[in-house]
Amino acid sequence: MSGSVSPLAPAAIADLPPIAGVRLAVADTGETYAARTDLMLALFDAPASVAGVFTTSQTASAPVELCREHLKGGMARAIIVNAGNANAFTGKRGESATAEVVRMLAEHIGCDERQVFAASTGVIGQPLDAAAITRHLTDLTARAGDAGFLDAARAIMTTDTFPKLAAATARLNGEVVRINGIAKGSGMIAPDMATMLGFLFTDAALPPEVLQPLLEEAVADTFNCITVDGDTSTSDTVLLCATGRGTAATDAADPALADFRAALHDVCLNLAHQIVRDGEGARKFVTITVSGAAHDAAAKRIAMSIANSPLVKTAIAGEDANWGRIVMAVGKAGEQADRDRLCIDIGGVRVATNGEADPDYREERVQPHMRGREIDIAVDVGVGTGRATVYTCDLTCRYIEINADYRS
Repeated sequence: MSGSVSPLAPAAIADLPPIAGVRLAVADTGETYAARTDLMLALFDAPASVAGVFTTSQTASAPVELCREHLKGGMARAIIVNAGNANAFTGKRGESATAEVVRMLAEHIGCDERQVFAASTGVIGQPLDAAAITRHLTDLTARAGDAGFLDAARAIMTTDTFPKLAAATARLNGEVVRINGIAKGSGMIAPDMATMLGFLFTDAALPPEVLQPLLEEAVADTFNCITVDGDTSTSDTVLLCATGRGTAATDAADPALADFRAALHDVCLNLAHQIVRDGEGARKFVTITVSGAAHDAAAKRIAMSIANSPLVKTAIAGEDANWGRIVMAVGKAGEQADRDRLCIDIGGVRVATNGEADPDYREERVQPHMRGREIDIAVDVGVGTGRATVYTCDLTCRYIEINADYRS
């Protein structure tokens, strides 16, 4: 956890109400951080339906691989998360450590090992000492229910400067259901499902075959549309667990799920925005909307090309409306763009029109916007109807300092 809170942090951090059937506990292992919790347990009173989305990294961590396998069973009794050690690129020792933690936790709560999920975040390449976690399992399971969602969100932080929480309610078949979510992430953020973890809990009664497409849909234009530095983590994991009994819907396309779908999207987008707002060294939150692309996927690739450009991001950090760098980033994206129809707006001010500088553009008109905390960039590439919005932050000297000193 960094020393000072991001200037883009929410004005207040919410402490979410409980979710029926979910009990939380946290612990300080003393392994990585001084005088702070770094281990979180979410325990379900009964098997909960579970859905998951994970990193596309080809060097995925041992916990990610385990979760992918356990997800096939569709049910969860516990999630155990440690911060400080990603347990990634740790070979057979990493797999054994994760398996040992899961096996012992399953024994403690009396369930099938395949109903236990694990996640790790932190330094890559350092073997995880399973005993550093397992020695706390008796106490954690005994105290399950003592911690709240704010405690849980704090326990999973690494370089985050503030805990990330969001909640929403929805109506489902005449009943009010709740969705709570926590997440962590600050650097190595370019989810391609960032080092990001997200855990969502609902008291809705939905089976895994309904939860999975709902989660994938929600992640697509929330967590998968953010970037801090263009680096996809080995550990990205988002899990959604439903504790309700019975079945409120058997098909993700059921119109009765419309309000729940919207609420789930809102929670994911809120958490995704918080991750960007806590981007390492970030001072500005940037929204980039691309329209006029050949299709939506092309629009997203162009938007990500802009969002990941160090030249664009440093110009924003310097409050320089250097729109030529945006033109560059559009051109290198590898997607269709009509140079002579390209239009760019910054903060609602048209800076380029039909492939050249707008004749009425004056840089002093956009300077007040560039000095603000919220930066809006809109680009029309002039070839079709594809559209996408992505979110990023500026790139400052502080990002370099944080990552240069990460292990030392």
